[in-house]
Amino acid sequence: MPIFEGFRDASAKSLIIDVNQSSVEYFIAIVPPKRYTEEILEFQKRWSRNTLPDFVEPHVTVKSQAGLNEDECWIDSIKTICSTFPMFNLSLKGVKSFGNSVVYLGVESHRINQLHRKIVEAIHPDPEISKRYYELDLYEPHLTLGSTEYGLREMELAEMANFASNGFLDFQPFIVNSLGIYKLIKNRYRKIQEIELKQTDPDTII
Repeated sequence: MPIFEGFRDASAKSLIIDVNQSSVEYFIAIVPPKRYTEEILEFQKRWSRNTLPDFVEPHVTVKSQAGLNEDECWIDSIKTICSTFPMFNLSLKGVKSFGNSVVYLGVESHRINQLHRKIVEAIHPDPEISKRYYELDLYEPHLTLGSTEYGLREMELAEMANFASNGFLDFQPFIVNSLGIYKLIKNRYRKIQEIELKQTDPDTII
């Protein structure tokens, strides 16, 4: 699933992109350090019905598919933004849910909402589509662990939330130094580019 900013209604898609909506889809995200993603994947796979790990690696969406067209002309705008946007700290904290259909890790960061807004404003997606994917003032950064859309029953999601809340997932803050651009290829989202943020003195990173 890319679990992104779309369809937050628990009776709909719960932040999941509809893979039948268009032939080519993209999103832009932050990927935690390798040791974190490995731990999250191991946790997700404790539930055999959870098909999310087969579809996309753990990530925090910064920009949904809205306005990211197949011509990929927008990639230059992303590079320009990243070249001037400083690296920043991010924490994965707290286990939360969207209704009974999505369990996720919360995100704490002083910069991620600012970066999200800069990218959305540069892409200029249709306002209605942008709203559909919960962008701008509706944006809530998060890392999804599982959902009913990707195989889990509500009872399993409750169990997942309980395990995660009891210390199975406990991460230190990390520095975000790049963004990944993902493209849907053969029913899986794959990273096609990684764009570095502006190099920053470690003492000034916030």
